[in-house]
Amino acid sequence: MTNELSRRIFEHKNGLVDGFTKRYNVYNLVYYEIQPNLESAIKREKQLKNWHRQWKINLIEYKNKEWKDLYPEISDPLKIIYE
Repeated sequence: MTNELSRRIFEHKNGLVDGFTKRYNVYNLVYYEIQPNLESAIKREKQLKNWHRQWKINLIEYKNKEWKDLYPEISDPLKIIYE
């Protein structure tokens, strides 16, 4: 969870954050959600953490069938506005 997704992904892609992504060399953003407030973001994050792996895969494939890296889209605010 973050209030600035593009900054957070930049940190992960550049190995600035320890954790899952650095340990397993996972650097593509394939799914994200925007929540209206902090409370709903925390609730959703806890919900997803309790999901089975296949449920998470299904969610990603429903939204991003090709598993393309979404970082270029979120790193350019004008692209999001005009798409």
